[in-house]
Amino acid sequence: MSLSLWLGFLVAAILIALSPGPGAAASMSAGLRYGYGAAARVIAGLQTALVIQLAIVAVGLGALLTASVLAFDMVKITGAVYLVWLGIQKWRAPPQEIDAESARMTPNGLFIEGLLVNLTNPKAIVFMAALTPQFIDPARPQWPQFVIIAVTMCGVDSVVMSCYALLATRLRRWLHDPRSLRAQNRFFGGVFVGAGVLLAGSAR
Repeated sequence: MSLSLWLGFLVAAILIALSPGPGAAASMSAGLRYGYGAAARVIAGLQTALVIQLAIVAVGLGALLTASVLAFDMVKITGAVYLVWLGIQKWRAPPQEIDAESARMTPNGLFIEGLLVNLTNPKAIVFMAALTPQFIDPARPQWPQFVIIAVTMCGVDSVVMSCYALLATRLRRWLHDPRSLRAQNRFFGGVFVGAGVLLAGSAR
């Protein structure tokens, strides 16, 4: 991959990462509730999902989701159901003190939440399948170029998601009364439910 192609992809990756979505909501929610250390585990799950999705595109399975309406719809509905379920769980969560709840959420649970938020979004695979070929030099070995793309995308997304999470952690000191905690639960619950509804109604 030439420097000019990489710089073009870097700009695209920054714009994609800055676009608010379920990943940003998950990062902010974790940062707000548990602090940045816990949010970092969610972010690690998000990046792992991105690597898996890019690997799917690299081996050509992304074309299946692009061409098959049934395959796309199956993954889309699964992702939408998960986001709605996650939103309902957050909406119904009791307004517990932040420090008390931190002890209840396991590192694996946070990682899996981030993993599933990205992994159950088929539009990400379709988008990568449409975007990445524009930045692949067919005259050079492809796998090293996919590695460069993966490192760039995950690096940019990690920085942006970390900024979202750190911004959210700055608000923690104002969320020690039950009313504020309940409002925070319902806000992010509504965000996840809304994202699920939008995903379920989206086209390719």
